[in-house]
Amino acid sequence: MNKAKRKQLAQRGWKVGGAAEFLGLSAEESCFIELKLAFSRRLRERREALKLTQSDLAQRLQSSQSRIAKMEAGDPSVSLDLLIRSLFALGATRRDLARAIAASKPPREGHAKAA
Repeated sequence: MNKAKRKQLAQRGWKVGGAAEFLGLSAEESCFIELKLAFSRRLRERREALKLTQSDLAQRLQSSQSRIAKMEAGDPSVSLDLLIRSLFALGATRRDLARAIAASKPPREGHAKAA
């Protein structure tokens, strides 16, 4: 959002910030969510690259299509463990997971940074 728009909203009593600030997330929580979303996106990309439907993937994982949809949507009920195991089931390597992590959004100013 540009500065003029931000200033205009602030003058009208609105508070402007990100989702993490609005939800009161710590830097660690925010980074964790970004990681889960990166793996969710990668799962969908990999499934589509293999020309599998969500139902096809569900059969491979002995799960349901609705669970796959939740995984790809980044539903909070989906564990990081399940996302990683599902990526491996689709042939992803540790390097692929590292790439997904590297492609995730970096921490914003004031958030935890790599040492």
